[in-house]
Amino acid sequence: MRRICVAAAIVFCSLTVTGTSRANDRLWFGGGIGFGFGTVDYVEVAPIIGFSATDKLSVGGGITYRYRDDGRFADSLTTNDYGANVFVRYRFLPALFGHVEYEYLSYEFVRSDLSTERDNFNSVLAGPGFFQPLGKRVSFYATALYNFSYDSDEFPSPYDDEWVYRVGVSVGF
Repeated sequence: MRRICVAAAIVFCSLTVTGTSRANDRLWFGGGIGFGFGTVDYVEVAPIIGFSATDKLSVGGGITYRYRDDGRFADSLTTNDYGANVFVRYRFLPALFGHVEYEYLSYEFVRSDLSTERDNFNSVLAGPGFFQPLGKRVSFYATALYNFSYDSDEFPSPYDDEWVYRVGVSVGF
């Protein structure tokens, strides 16, 4: 698995480093921002960058940061998660694509004694995606990814389910 991730990262870097005006036309940015405030405050930032290698094939990567402040206890519990991913997308139809991703996540969780601990997770995700242009260089996307690494008996887990749903916006430059 590491070999695949390293190979994908090398391909991604080699495609983006060969910067010509044609290559710059194929570079795009996107990602998601999530938040919720109340008893549990939650903020997530997950930018991605991609390169359209062909009209149908894109490769890319991203980083993730999540912050949680759980106020349900006498002393608030704060946790931070961070990680990175590499992915490949193949467009089957103008609005539909397949997405395959490797994700590394350093996950901080609360133990029963209200202390926190950190564990590392590696996930392989794949599934369909939907793509809808919103303007000349802006598009909306949504994915439903199956986490092949999910284990319902594993505790802790950064995911509550084997399915991971994402929505976001991408901007081409």
